[in-house]
Amino acid sequence: MSDKPNGEIVRDGLWTNNQALVALLGLCPLLAVSSTVINGLGLGIATTVTLVLTNLIVAALRPWLRKEVRIPVFVLIIASVVTVVDLLMHAHLDGLHRVLGIFVPLIVTNCAVIGRAEAFASRNGMAPAALDGLSMGLGFTAALVVLGALRELIGFGTLLRQVELMFGEGSRFLTLTVFPEYQGFLLAILPPGAFMGLALLIALKNRIDHQQRARSLQLVSDEAVGDPAKA
Repeated sequence: MSDKPNGEIVRDGLWTNNQALVALLGLCPLLAVSSTVINGLGLGIATTVTLVLTNLIVAALRPWLRKEVRIPVFVLIIASVVTVVDLLMHAHLDGLHRVLGIFVPLIVTNCAVIGRAEAFASRNGMAPAALDGLSMGLGFTAALVVLGALRELIGFGTLLRQVELMFGEGSRFLTLTVFPEYQGFLLAILPPGAFMGLALLIALKNRIDHQQRARSLQLVSDEAVGDPAKA
């Protein structure tokens, strides 16, 4: 079992230690494929599945893993899981698989995956490890989707562009044309646009965290003033 409460594990993955916005891990795929919401969602789901399965397997094998060989074993487990995910995407989501290209197999090199295996899964039970993988994956996916939405909206004037790649031809109606006569802003869908979009998201998160800390400090201060024993 984990010493951390489940709520803290979830909060850590989604916000406090978000792998994209705080740990700054997995930036290569984050910046490369987040030009649309669907691209970001596709890679995010693949990464989340990899994190959950990898954490589960590592936690299950924890009693038998020798310290000297744990890292090579982690890499072998991650590579095996990513191969399965890659083949499944190739079989069932071929269009999206072609768009994402090499970045699905490159999940093997994502430091967030091996980092969670080493820092959490190898030290906790299967249930907390699975929850940690799910939370970290969803946090990473959220960053991909929000960044993809921002870049797609500025770059194309749409949301859910090429939605049929993930949900089939019958889902084309889900594509939203927010700015009908918009000609697009090329910079937003190029690498510099990805860096600027990520910087805006990190700045926004830091701003929210700062406001929350200031509010907490103000509450503590008000309680101390109101209670002479704490003053």
